[in-house]
Amino acid sequence: MADAYDILVVGGGPGGYVAAIRAAQLGFKTAVVEREHLGGICLNWGCIPTKALLRSAEIFHYLNHAKDYGLKVDGKIGFDPAAVVKRSRAVSAQLNNGVGFLLKKNKVDVIWGEATIASPGEVLVAASKKPAMQPPNPIPKGVLGASTYKAKNIIVATGARPRVIPGIEPDRTLIWTYFEAMVPKKFPTSLIVMGSGAIGIEFASFYRTMGTKVTVVEILPQILPAEDAEIAAHARKRFEKQGMEILTSTKVTRVEKKPDGVVATIEDSKGATRALEAERMISAVGVTGNVENPGLETLGVKMERGIIVADGMGRTNVPGIYAIGDVAGPPMLAHKAEHEGVICVEAIKGLDPQPLDKTMIPSCTYCNPQVASVGLTEERARELGIEVSIGRFPFIGNGKAIALGEPEGLVKTMFDAKTGKLLGAHMVGAEVTELIQGFVIAMNCETTEAELINSIFSHPTLSETMHESVLDAYGRVIHA
Repeated sequence: MADAYDILVVGGGPGGYVAAIRAAQLGFKTAVVEREHLGGICLNWGCIPTKALLRSAEIFHYLNHAKDYGLKVDGKIGFDPAAVVKRSRAVSAQLNNGVGFLLKKNKVDVIWGEATIASPGEVLVAASKKPAMQPPNPIPKGVLGASTYKAKNIIVATGARPRVIPGIEPDRTLIWTYFEAMVPKKFPTSLIVMGSGAIGIEFASFYRTMGTKVTVVEILPQILPAEDAEIAAHARKRFEKQGMEILTSTKVTRVEKKPDGVVATIEDSKGATRALEAERMISAVGVTGNVENPGLETLGVKMERGIIVADGMGRTNVPGIYAIGDVAGPPMLAHKAEHEGVICVEAIKGLDPQPLDKTMIPSCTYCNPQVASVGLTEERARELGIEVSIGRFPFIGNGKAIALGEPEGLVKTMFDAKTGKLLGAHMVGAEVTELIQGFVIAMNCETTEAELINSIFSHPTLSETMHESVLDAYGRVIHA
């Protein structure tokens, strides 16, 4: 007789394991099916290990600029690529083990293998084609290996994989995805990065800081296409000042592989072509959801453009089947997946949670300088015909930024001119990925400009740039 669960989650990434833990907290008998690694791409090959790499690059940068802080570093400053990568992988392993512990603590069964939804309420699990990274604690007896499982509710959280452009397929040696870019045996002397979204720019920033000659090729007119144009332009100037070559409105049309590298043919918006040579190339043109294997099409689950159509509670058109995270569409971010998982489970419980509002989802890019945002861009607000009040404040006017040696940055805030509603906030500069949460909370609390203006910000802090930006939107800025 098949094991029966109240909720069975297919996929143990951020959305999946968080949904499972919340389900267990609400009293549901819960299991997670995972084919490879608990924590998914984010924890093992994305968010976490890249931040470890970028931290190494940040420290290397400061070592090279020690004299700017009145410090002296004796001897040649260098790095060990193998040790940098090893640290990054150790950080991932530690957190992977932590997810296993959390699931065990909450009495969530882990089923190792690849799942297929045979019918609403029934999941077939076959042995995984990939080796599973077992959690540090024993798996509950009876839930390992191929079998059939019953579940009243099935949540699909199978994540995403790198998007591939036909004719420019990654080969793991010369043309990398983020998998290979994260664990190089040595750092290349030259690198082409195709795509300037968060993934592409983070790797471009990391490798440039470590001394690699980097060229970024972006088909759209601006880098970081999802960000506010003014902020993206500021970031671009900083990258180019660091020696990064950036080519926008340009596409890669062909890649020729050679024993010692690649030759990419690029074409600009006017049709002019030229060849770029580099030791390695990273394909960072986005990700695509893993929707092929769970048997969804056979069951008639509605899909559009490679994503599962789900409502604000994660419900698909087939009763008892839900979708969260990357497979449920953009923005494909771990924190969005986690939040969707909680909403989905609470809706199943009947708690009437608030539906996901995508305008409230923050975006963070951990390059140097960092970029962070929430809400509407200026361009989008004007497209919607909203009359806006915009405030800006540069880091050069902030005492803490100057003391840190980080005077280049900008905070931009935007309000509805008629109501004072905070519509969006956009930042570039040191530690803005930490600062942005203040504006996220403000938007969720429906804070107005008056409440932000009347709030007291600690001094000296980088957060004062946020306050001054709000003041500037209403002609009250003090330190500019």
